[in-house]
Amino acid sequence: MSDIPFERDDSAVAGQVSRPEPLVRRVIAPNASAYTYTGTCTYIVGEGDVAIIDPGPDDPAHLARLLDTVKGERVSRIVVTHTHFDHTAGLAALQAATGAEVTGCAPHFAARAPGEAEEIEAAADLAYAPDRVLADGERLSGEGWTLIAVATPGHTANHLAFALEETGALFSGDHVMAWSTTLIAPPDGSMAAYMASLESLRMREDRIYWPGHGGPVRDPRRYVRALLHHRRQREAAILARIEAGDGRIGEIVDKLYTGLAPELRDGAARSVFAHIESLIAEGQVESEGPAHLGGRFLRRR
Repeated sequence: MSDIPFERDDSAVAGQVSRPEPLVRRVIAPNASAYTYTGTCTYIVGEGDVAIIDPGPDDPAHLARLLDTVKGERVSRIVVTHTHFDHTAGLAALQAATGAEVTGCAPHFAARAPGEAEEIEAAADLAYAPDRVLADGERLSGEGWTLIAVATPGHTANHLAFALEETGALFSGDHVMAWSTTLIAPPDGSMAAYMASLESLRMREDRIYWPGHGGPVRDPRRYVRALLHHRRQREAAILARIEAGDGRIGEIVDKLYTGLAPELRDGAARSVFAHIESLIAEGQVESEGPAHLGGRFLRRR
């Protein structure tokens, strides 16, 4: 049983439009999967003069629903948390329909190393080119709302969350979600960066998180502490398996992820690899040759 207080919200279904708090509307895209839960959450912030966070997939029905929801209002900003297609594929059509400025995260960073890049970068929107890139702490504002960029690298190197100053809410993108842990998949993802970002969030006093998939995180500081504990325990378990002679990632997955659905196995393997990268950087593990998913790993003596 997980030590994380997950909260699944199966009632949040594709096509649903809701107003979870006065300055926030949520529209759920029809792209449910093992990794997107019931679909990507697109958020509309403000009233009259609004920002739209994460356009979601390139889906005509989702675009029509967004435009109908903001009918008669001005969309001044389209804000992007990170460059995975399930968050950005609908960007071009939304911008064409609204003329809004695109702002938020930087363009997708190149993979840190060759060899494992192609499959992961297939999920990355390499064409994303914002009108404005926001750095940590920079602000966007409209009539009655202010969004502050919060750098949260880890899931991707360019990931940003956005704090809504007026209400204490944080749009956490894929960095923290209530229904599942976040996939950290090298070479795009970095476990060390992810853990550092969690530590920085733990020091904040956000009231609630609105994630990129699923329902809200209602007790953020407690939840983030649980995520940190879980990842530290997972890393210790991976190190123990390597010490026991399980030098291949597949062997570690078999031992630590019992009952895993087949469609999640690749994600689990990449998460283990992210932990191993961190252990290598700490000098606790070494690789026979270049480190990669199919490699063999040893406890460093």
